[in-house]
Amino acid sequence: MLITRRSLLVGAAVLATAAGCSNGGGAAPSSAASSAAAGGAGGDVGVFTWWADGSEKEGLDALIALFKTKYPKNTFVNLAVAGGSGSNAKAKLASDLANKNPPDSFQGHAGAELTDYIDNEQIEPVDDIMKALGGASVFPQTLLDLITVGGHVYGVPCDIHRANMVWTNSGLLSKAGITAPPATVAAWIADLQKVKASGVATPLSIGGTWTQTELFESVLAANLGSSAYTQLFSKGGKWDAAGVKQSITDYATILGYANTVSDGDDWPAATVMAADGKAAYNLMGDWALAEFTSKGLTWGKEYSSFPLTGNGEQLFGFLADAFTLPVGAKNAGGAKDWLNLVGGAEGQLAFNLKKGSIPPRTDVPSSSFGEYQQKTMTSFKNDKIVPSIAHGAAVSLAWSSEINTAMSAFYQSRNADALQSALVAAHAKYAA
Repeated sequence: MLITRRSLLVGAAVLATAAGCSNGGGAAPSSAASSAAAGGAGGDVGVFTWWADGSEKEGLDALIALFKTKYPKNTFVNLAVAGGSGSNAKAKLASDLANKNPPDSFQGHAGAELTDYIDNEQIEPVDDIMKALGGASVFPQTLLDLITVGGHVYGVPCDIHRANMVWTNSGLLSKAGITAPPATVAAWIADLQKVKASGVATPLSIGGTWTQTELFESVLAANLGSSAYTQLFSKGGKWDAAGVKQSITDYATILGYANTVSDGDDWPAATVMAADGKAAYNLMGDWALAEFTSKGLTWGKEYSSFPLTGNGEQLFGFLADAFTLPVGAKNAGGAKDWLNLVGGAEGQLAFNLKKGSIPPRTDVPSSSFGEYQQKTMTSFKNDKIVPSIAHGAAVSLAWSSEINTAMSAFYQSRNADALQSALVAAHAKYAA
């Protein structure tokens, strides 16, 4: 099936590539790359995302402002639905697509998640747009592979994110006597205990279910290593293995140091807890960067971050956002204008500067970004790439939904055997 092929491409092909996300400096983005010929038809352009809060909204706002300038005949219609990682938005989108009422473009995660829309014939190829934007000459081929089926490209990537980042409050770690990032999950658990012993009531801040899935996948990848973790999403994946059971045990221990949350609690509040000194740690994708920045804090001083790692590997928890051209879009010409903007160098610079991500295009100069994003660009070139479960790179929407349901049940019960059985069952149902 398509899902397996796509999942393995993330874990293997991206791992093998040396393609960078930046040229390491150099010329500013060219206007030709940022505004390739498109529809230009004018009228309303309805764009569906889940970027309704925090740095995500700031990034979208930057794109909207640029869109109004470059395509003044068009009127941007913001169809964003709140809910981090799109848990609420995807349900609304599924209903709209099923009822033949698609937006003009919608956000999806590059990787296995796009296969649901392709298999259901809900999105069209965008080969002409990607060719005009430069194709493989400016986008890493391995990223293009994730959005290509049957020789056709089905999305325009606008960012690359790292999901397995642990954000830290420097003052609280200093108080606990912690001076270096942990090398393993076990070492991180020991540090959580040190923070607790230092008098911090909540060593780790978490949000609702999808943030817990992101935390668990990071523990799982760190414990298993990149190869064994990636194999979990193949037909022969061993979710009943001892390493998975140990990861569940470790995850349960980690939750014991966290705040109490409900399913629908989103990520910004959890990240702000670390920024405000109410928690020492918060595991969150690097969209968290802008939350700290908005507080006037400087990375490497008042706060810092490290990727959760283990087995002697540096791991890059991979996800990427892409925009699509839905079948039956009311304003396909305006949608193509939007796709050219988000796929162009100028749009990717404006967007990623705000969102904390890095641009997929290799012609956006790294010198335009701050220290954290420059380090992320280097990490994407050099580290072991592991696909995110929570963000659609590793599994389909249906598979992800079952995992999230199991994670929610585990948060209430802490029944390790039940969680592992649910993960085994989901794999048997969806892996090909």
